[in-house]
Amino acid sequence: MPGENLTRIEAQERRAVVDTQSYEIALDLTAGDEVFTSRSTVRFTATDGASTFIDLIARDVREITLNGRTLDPATVFSDSRIALEGLAAENELTVLADCEYTNTGEGLHRFVDPVDGEVYLYSQFEVPDSRRVFAVFEQPDLKATFRFTVTAPAAWKVVSNSPTPEPEPAGENSATWSFEPTPRISSYITALVAGPYEQTFSELTSADGRVIPLGVYARKSLWQHLDADYVFEKTRQGFAYFEDKFGVPYPFAKYDQLFVPEFNAGAMENAGAVTFTETYVFRSKVTDAVKERRVVTILHELAHMWFGDLVTMKWWNDLWLNESFAEWASTIATAEATEWTEAWTTFNAMEKTWAYRQDQLPSTHPVFAEINDLEDVQVNFDGITYAKGGSVLKQLAAWVGIEAFFAGVSAYFTKNAWGNTELSDLLVELEATSGRELTTWSKKWLETAGVNTLAPEIRVDGDGVITRFAIVQTAPADYPTIRPHRLGVGFYSLQDGALVRTHYSELDVDGDLTEVAELKGLSQPDLVLLNDNDLAYAKIRLDERSLQTAIAHLGKISDPLARSLVWGAAWDQTRDAEASATDYIDLVLRNIAGETESTTVRTTLAQLQLAANSYVAPETREAARERVAEGLWQLAQDADAGSDSQLQFVTAFASAASTPDQWRRVAAVRSGETALAGLEVDADLSWALLVSLAAGGAVGAAEIDAALAEDNTAKGGEFAAQARAALPDAASKRVAWSALVENTDLPNTVVRSAALGFVHPAGVEALAGFVTDYFDMLLPVWESRTYQIAQYLIVGLYPASLANTMLRDATRSWLAEHTDAPAALRRLVAENLAGVERALSVQERDAQ
Repeated sequence: MPGENLTRIEAQERRAVVDTQSYEIALDLTAGDEVFTSRSTVRFTATDGASTFIDLIARDVREITLNGRTLDPATVFSDSRIALEGLAAENELTVLADCEYTNTGEGLHRFVDPVDGEVYLYSQFEVPDSRRVFAVFEQPDLKATFRFTVTAPAAWKVVSNSPTPEPEPAGENSATWSFEPTPRISSYITALVAGPYEQTFSELTSADGRVIPLGVYARKSLWQHLDADYVFEKTRQGFAYFEDKFGVPYPFAKYDQLFVPEFNAGAMENAGAVTFTETYVFRSKVTDAVKERRVVTILHELAHMWFGDLVTMKWWNDLWLNESFAEWASTIATAEATEWTEAWTTFNAMEKTWAYRQDQLPSTHPVFAEINDLEDVQVNFDGITYAKGGSVLKQLAAWVGIEAFFAGVSAYFTKNAWGNTELSDLLVELEATSGRELTTWSKKWLETAGVNTLAPEIRVDGDGVITRFAIVQTAPADYPTIRPHRLGVGFYSLQDGALVRTHYSELDVDGDLTEVAELKGLSQPDLVLLNDNDLAYAKIRLDERSLQTAIAHLGKISDPLARSLVWGAAWDQTRDAEASATDYIDLVLRNIAGETESTTVRTTLAQLQLAANSYVAPETREAARERVAEGLWQLAQDADAGSDSQLQFVTAFASAASTPDQWRRVAAVRSGETALAGLEVDADLSWALLVSLAAGGAVGAAEIDAALAEDNTAKGGEFAAQARAALPDAASKRVAWSALVENTDLPNTVVRSAALGFVHPAGVEALAGFVTDYFDMLLPVWESRTYQIAQYLIVGLYPASLANTMLRDATRSWLAEHTDAPAALRRLVAENLAGVERALSVQERDAQ
């Protein structure tokens, strides 16, 4: 990564000198397996006589011509930059280079399908990786038009931001696609996808009467599993919702959605050419949580066509606004325009859990973050940028009113179309439509870090009538801001075996103590739920009576969002060492069977296993893990045949198995010896069970190889890598470690999967022998790998499941001895440390 880290100051200085007009980019993808030819012609204005640089990462730069002058690449090209001296008022730059394909999911990724040997390419340019494909002023506020000309095998499909033209013959078995220029957009949302993809088309009519072509693409070997009609249906629902609410027609000429191999993220909002992870092509049965997440992701990327693509941030300080808005908009659209009407419950269970966790790390930062350079941006794709920001926007929409909020957003799009903006540009429009002063709100919510805690303070008389009701707000000492909240208070009482909401009040809370006079005189309910309806962003506490009701009757709350809030409150109290991890395990095993929302089940089961593996007192951990696995096995047996919960409980049982007898049961399910009614052991479930058996030492390399021979697909390869790395003996761990740390040939998704297997809790004893190796590899990996691979290794190989003082002390020592290490690297290590420190604190509470 050295030499590739653009700073904000450098970007500001370059923007003061340069304004871009157009790019013409010619790519030849027929030059071999390692490199492709890239010719970039860039037209831009500049301050006469000034100097600047343009970005490019390439194996070899062959020619550079600036305004007719030939520049020597050996002189002007260094550290991913081409120095440009003596600029004119009007400039034309041409750069001819050999650029490299990647296997990291950054730049132009090249994948060979093990099923049929076909080659597939796709681009991923956010944050700074269009420079891996063409010479570019790589910053979001230097917008331009982009015209791509691509030469590729004639049998391929080629997709970019503009509608795909008819190809022209270009020699033996090759063709050239000449795309029309894009509108003025930022470089990071340009795109190129090429290969023998299968495709299907549809169309819709936009609000302004244009017919918008729609396309869905996937690899040949996965095409049979892609439900394209459903994708089109959700897309149409999203178009109708957003065009109505935003008051601005879809801004591009077509909308393609492409499911691509070995993708790092969930999706990417390339203008008119969205790329998605193939996880969303369901070759095996998946949970409703995954199905719903796909819908949210489809609508998230569609929302970006307006917020991010039409109107774009000036600099990455406002990355949060891009992502938070898309997160909020996709959730409300999912809830109001699709069959997934409980999307806000999912948001609470998954996104807010992520946000609260991130906001309590030492690396927490304001939603509006200070982004000093590109490395800062990379590590800020986090729970603050996405989930807290989305939560705060939900709070803002409640604060100003939803109609005023959408009206302000519409005015923002209209005024700033095709331009670059800052946060203040949006707030101005929201103030105008709502009449609310938002500067103070912004300072408290967007410019300060940390999460508040809200707790009820209740007094009752001898008859159980409330004589005083107040809400106490606290803040952590390091981030002491007390914030205004718009929230609901729900009263729930047991009636005919169900917990039913009997009263609801919505109010503004501000300050350390808010008296709620309107609740005086009401009878104390069985459960008081602060932040009912989940309008606010805050941790909530349950009073003692409510906590006991929740433990006994959580599953009897009829409203899934209210249940999710109670689940979250119980988990927060456990993580904060205010309640024991053992009690949390009891709560989950007693109540999870009645939970109907798939994402709530998914999140809660993950937390259950974290509690058993890291949060219970060390002396009881072995027993706790065994008890959790036994509980999950019983839940799986009792679940409805073929149900979503059955699949989740079986998968969780396999992951939690910790004794020879439990692994024998895992093996019996995988072989079919033990059959659960309605449960199909399909390809992905079979692999999940095999990973469990590998982690328990119940199978070896031969069984893994045999499974891969039966499923020699990309997904099978990832599972096989995970299973091999999960083998618990020291020799297997050493082989896995060497493959990950010393071998630079593994593709991104294999690295991610193998790291997951390496740290499997069942093999925790072997991990102690790698603590020294882990810290020795940090700087070499950071300096030699791309950011994405470095992050997978630094976060993924950290032996967090050790959760002991030895690991804590070793991590503290590394940080103390490497104060001059890159800030982004130190942040990742400090976040690892925070997890161990929290685990030790919760263990201490559990031992009491």
